[in-house]
Amino acid sequence: MSWFNRRSRGAEATPTKLDREATRDDLAALEAFVATRRGVEFYLEPETTATDTTVVAIAHDGEWIRRRTGTPRAAGTIARKHAVPLYEAARTGYPERMRTWSRAHPERHAR
Repeated sequence: MSWFNRRSRGAEATPTKLDREATRDDLAALEAFVATRRGVEFYLEPETTATDTTVVAIAHDGEWIRRRTGTPRAAGTIARKHAVPLYEAARTGYPERMRTWSRAHPERHAR
């Protein structure tokens, strides 16, 4: 059936990304978070077919934000600039203080 042929050709030509790319505002939000919190650590999340490379910034008290960085290199640049540790979330997991903070502030991350 020709319908399947058209679909497979279109799938090859069409990117599978569903989400937007990282912007300057995303990077600025990470920098602002670091500048206004203490004890911040970055957790790098790899790019997927649904979203760009992201970083979860977690403060000493567990407060956190997630923003796109575009590439692991961009995340590393921000981390070095602000002397923030950068971990691979897939290897280390997330700290318990992040989950504790999220339970205490469900309104911030209810989606």
